Amino acid sequence: MPIKRPPLVNEEIYHIVIRAVEGMNLFRNEKDYFRFLHNLFEFNDENPIDSGYRHKTAKTLPRTVLGKVIRKKREILIQILAFCLMPNHVHLLVKQISDSGISKFMRKIGAGYGIYYNKKYERKGHVFGGKFRAVLVKNDEQLKTLFVYIHTNPVAIIAPKWKEQGIKIKNLEEIIEFLESYKWSSYPDYLGRKNYPSLTNRELLANLMGSVDNSRHFIKQWLLLKKQMADSNFKEILIN
Repeated sequence: MPIKRPPLVNEEIYHIVIRAVEGMNLFRNEKDYFRFLHNLFEFNDENPIDSGYRHKTAKTLPRTVLGKVIRKKREILIQILAFCLMPNHVHLLVKQISDSGISKFMRKIGAGYGIYYNKKYERKGHVFGGKFRAVLVKNDEQLKTLFVYIHTNPVAIIAPKWKEQGIKIKNLEEIIEFLESYKWSSYPDYLGRKNYPSLTNRELLANLMGSVDNSRHFIKQWLLLKKQMADSNFKEILIN
């Protein structure tokens, strides 16, 4: 069944999810994660991207490229408010800035990372499984929920059934420490750790969440809720 997306409108905020085809790993090692992060920065530009960039391997792209490339002045397509890279899918929380900005950005991501991945791993075919999915963010409460939901996604790496079974108190501190040190997410930046500060625009969400302590509190309370996926309101505002 074709994916139905809401109209993508300037100044509106959307929760975007892209998944690997047939559940394969999008990221096989750290260099792949870094490459995708580079892409999130490089491809967020109305200006054409140097075609040579798409074909370079991670070995030629040091981490310091984020925010430090000598380039023509960027004309950004979107603001990235939050992100989380998981082994086989990616969550983005974005605001569209220019006309068709999200669509242009996602096409660049799909083509650019696909070329890199296929060349590196000597494969052919699609890397991402179909079109990206998008949900319009309608209010601040939904935005707060998405902040927490996106940034707690990595819990599934160390506790695969946590959404169905909940988090045991004895494991809570270990899980919180894992989330705060998970470097493929924007959460450390919201805690002031300068993980990838050039990649996100954090002003809106930081003001909405309040202090760093408030953000930590929301995360902790969310983790303590059991069987969150059974909540009908939860299902309406997020993409599983």
